[in-house]
Amino acid sequence: MTDIPARGSPAALPGKRDPNVNRRLMCRTVANGRLQQLNYIRDLPPQKVVEHEPENLSGEGFAPNASEALLAALGACLAVGIHAGALAQNIPIDTLELNLSADIGPPALNGAGILMPRTIGFDAIAVSVQLHAEAPRRVLEDLVRHATLWSPVANTLHNPVHLDVTLSDDSGPQAAARV
Repeated sequence: MTDIPARGSPAALPGKRDPNVNRRLMCRTVANGRLQQLNYIRDLPPQKVVEHEPENLSGEGFAPNASEALLAALGACLAVGIHAGALAQNIPIDTLELNLSADIGPPALNGAGILMPRTIGFDAIAVSVQLHAEAPRRVLEDLVRHATLWSPVANTLHNPVHLDVTLSDDSGPQAAARV
């Protein structure tokens, strides 16, 4: 069995970075025609993370839509946190499954045709964690609570975050001609 450093230790997981240093994550999303996009992250091959919306924008395409991808990001982040916490405490996990759900209003293309103000996006997200491990329920509940508290994705959704969306200086008719 491998020695696992104490919970909260920077060395708790292989490849763990200094917890006091912020890291910038970046993604370049490039329109690929017909409402499809390719996402470039690090030096990975282009990712078609989000399928284009079908003609009626109902989100019933052959790959996740953007809102479903958000749920997947939250589920993945929580699962990693739960698993890491279990490893740090030498708790073997038999199974770990997260079921996420959220209601979203009728589809519309960025508000087109909506006359009354309404909530845009999710009002609430429900996450049900099925975790089977050799530990008392209280310990498992603490793992889930700790993972949620320290999840970057959960915190981004839960806490107000500044969003700055601007049109690039490299935009406009002349920029389009260079493509």
